[in-house]
Amino acid sequence: MPYPNMPTAVVLTALELEHAAVVEHLSPPTSERIERGLLFDVGTFEGRTPWRVAVAQVGPGNPSAGVLLERAVAVFKPGIAMFVGIAGGRKDVRHGDVVAADAVYDYESGKDGNSIYLPRIKTSAPSFALVQRAQAVVRRSRWQERIKPTPPTTRPAAFVKPVAAGGKIVAHDRSDTARLLAAYCGDALAVDMESYGFLRGAYVNEGVATLVVRGISDLLSDKTEANDRQWQAVAAQNAAAFAFEVLANSHGNDKPATISTDRPPADRWTQHNAPAGGGTVYANQGGDQTIYLDNK
Repeated sequence: MPYPNMPTAVVLTALELEHAAVVEHLSPPTSERIERGLLFDVGTFEGRTPWRVAVAQVGPGNPSAGVLLERAVAVFKPGIAMFVGIAGGRKDVRHGDVVAADAVYDYESGKDGNSIYLPRIKTSAPSFALVQRAQAVVRRSRWQERIKPTPPTTRPAAFVKPVAAGGKIVAHDRSDTARLLAAYCGDALAVDMESYGFLRGAYVNEGVATLVVRGISDLLSDKTEANDRQWQAVAAQNAAAFAFEVLANSHGNDKPATISTDRPPADRWTQHNAPAGGGTVYANQGGDQTIYLDNK
């Protein structure tokens, strides 16, 4: 299916239910594209302008999110890339709420000494333009109308706040990792396993605007299999609705400008000086300056 003039967005997910929630927003028919084993579902989305959207399920973990974003950028050259999925809520959120990250903390970086662990937490940030878009979506509070299959009676809330990312499943609010998060990532509302790797993959690709959107499927204080069954699909659908509201209000030129270091050679400054007491000085604007002294 040709997409001759559409801007392109890439959406990555970790889980099958997240992928399904995203693809549900694409207009049929969709097509498949396989690049070195990674399968993309490609379709269109009608926002303020039509978008070509490529969706891939990359599995859990920061490393795969970063590596496979690199592959997606090389193949599709998107203006926007988003990671959309579910997360655990740390504080100030309820089941089904959505968090769009304005910063992501790599909470597992640190130094393990003889008797003490010293965190060296690193931070990555999504694109300023898309964070601004996300904040506008929160203020206008219309994104809930996009929730599929039908908008819920009780409207979930959305926040633009930090998210913490690491390789562990944090299953309790009194675990060692939960205590570390409380001490060193206190303003993070949610915890996931892919966002930091995704943003690091974007960091090395100039010209791609990025955003992380997470629906809250469980809380650290009540993580149970029953809650997962009840809320995972709901949280994924809510995150997808928020992400597509951001995309619907974005333009193809929302990506950061790429600054080129290639420029044509400048003219040289050439200056012609006559001997003292007479003559004219000639100048030509440009790069280097060369002064010639003669006795005309």
